[in-house]
Amino acid sequence: MIDVLDARRRVVRRLLTRRSGGVVDLSSLESVPRRLLRPLRRDGLDPVQRLGAVAPEPVHRLAHMFGMNIWLVSGQAEARAVLADQGSFSNDIRPFVGTSGSSIGGLGFTDPPEHGRLRGLLTPEFTMRRINRLAPRIEEIVDAQLEEMHAAGPVVDLVEKFAFPIPFLVICELLGLPDEDRDRFRALSHARFDVSSGAGAFGAISESQLFLHEAVRRQRAEPGDGLLGRIIAAAGDSVTDEEIAALADGVFTGGYETTASMLALGSLVLLRDRRFFDLVRDDDSAIDAVVEEMLRYLTVVQIAFPRFAKVDLELFGKHIRKGDVVIAALSRADRDARVGPDLNSFDPRRPSSPHLAFGHGFHRCVGAELARLELRIAFPRLARRFPELALATAPSNLRFRDRSIVYAVDSVPVHLGGLPRSS
Repeated sequence: MIDVLDARRRVVRRLLTRRSGGVVDLSSLESVPRRLLRPLRRDGLDPVQRLGAVAPEPVHRLAHMFGMNIWLVSGQAEARAVLADQGSFSNDIRPFVGTSGSSIGGLGFTDPPEHGRLRGLLTPEFTMRRINRLAPRIEEIVDAQLEEMHAAGPVVDLVEKFAFPIPFLVICELLGLPDEDRDRFRALSHARFDVSSGAGAFGAISESQLFLHEAVRRQRAEPGDGLLGRIIAAAGDSVTDEEIAALADGVFTGGYETTASMLALGSLVLLRDRRFFDLVRDDDSAIDAVVEEMLRYLTVVQIAFPRFAKVDLELFGKHIRKGDVVIAALSRADRDARVGPDLNSFDPRRPSSPHLAFGHGFHRCVGAELARLELRIAFPRLARRFPELALATAPSNLRFRDRSIVYAVDSVPVHLGGLPRSS
């Protein structure tokens, strides 16, 4: 799920703060209009169904503001068509934010040919051969977190002790960040993922980008054996420090919050139905199907990068004007009833259903296989280390981030040895 997820937030914030002269005043932003938050709303693990009652069509106008239409695409076939269409749509936000747009980096905001050049720097680092080399280290990271959970028990927060530390440490390993840098980097990573938080998150974004720029500068002088050092060794002066730092920031923001959310929410799915928890614990052959269905069912990255229409066009019966914004609602597209029956339920025994959890087209997540590997390793180990794991609170007490582009749960208290059963 590695991509510049902050970029989606930056698009929303910059559009919302755009002035007539194209000057962005981020400090003036206090909230996002509620209408734009509607595609992010869920009821527990499920997208809010009332959106369908408001707008039953797979392509519909969500809002009109700043002189442009904002369209939401909630059908899977329609979303795939938009995400794959390089000719009609652009991901480049810079024309919409004036001169400040020149500072925007990362794959999510780029169009060909720049996108191909930058993605080409990352692709060799995410081949199956490279990813599989990380498997032993991921296993060590997971096992260490499970022992930390045991030491902190019998009641622990699964988000704090399991879901967030694992992908954070995996990304640090991937990037090649030394141990002494990781505490500082962790401190910069917590305020970046909620579109409702206003300008405060931008300070954390800027600080973490400065941190990564400094890490790149040090590795330019002495390349390490992680992603940063390998890109520098392979590309040399053909790629700037700013570009490498932006790519590293995209790797971090795309691979951290998304996988953490999958680990937390996926654990909830397994604990909600013990049949599936036991399946993951006892049957090695089942984990691939469980993870794939979990990716579809949860689709934690709720919307794709906004696309900007480059021309007037007809999109499944709707007239899209040049400059309009088109947003693919991935979480809703992955519940599209036209794709298969009963997709509002979680069932890893059903035939595999195509999903958009990693996006689609040339902006599809470059780190999809790393995310899959982390989930395939973590869930069985959790279930086997704590076979009686149980929620330590009523499901109704759980608080979800229902205004976040990456859907998440704040805390998941669990009892490591199960809960006492009434006689």
